[in-house]
Amino acid sequence: MIVKIINSILILFAVFMGTKHGWNMLTAKPEMLEMFGKWNFSKNAVIFNGVVTLLASLLILFPKTFVWGNLLMAIGILMIMCLQLLHRDLKGAAIEVPFLLLNLVIVYLQHPLKNP
Repeated sequence: MIVKIINSILILFAVFMGTKHGWNMLTAKPEMLEMFGKWNFSKNAVIFNGVVTLLASLLILFPKTFVWGNLLMAIGILMIMCLQLLHRDLKGAAIEVPFLLLNLVIVYLQHPLKNP
């Protein structure tokens, strides 16, 4: 029971962060355009990435699409980490590690509403 409560909190945190960052990308916030701009992403590419991130956040909420949502979210985080490392930004890549691990941990713990 405690594990399900902790996992629910972790899921809500992941969904909140994904929704927040996805919305910032979708609305093309200057800080997102600046970050992705250094990797030569166009404004439309940032918006598309925002849509995918919002979709991943939504998919995480439902037991049947839980793994797919986490997979999409992890792919997005891994992409950002790889781009950071490509530009020799170790600090930027290290900042993303806990978020990647968060998705992996909640997949391991499984969806709290999943039937046993």
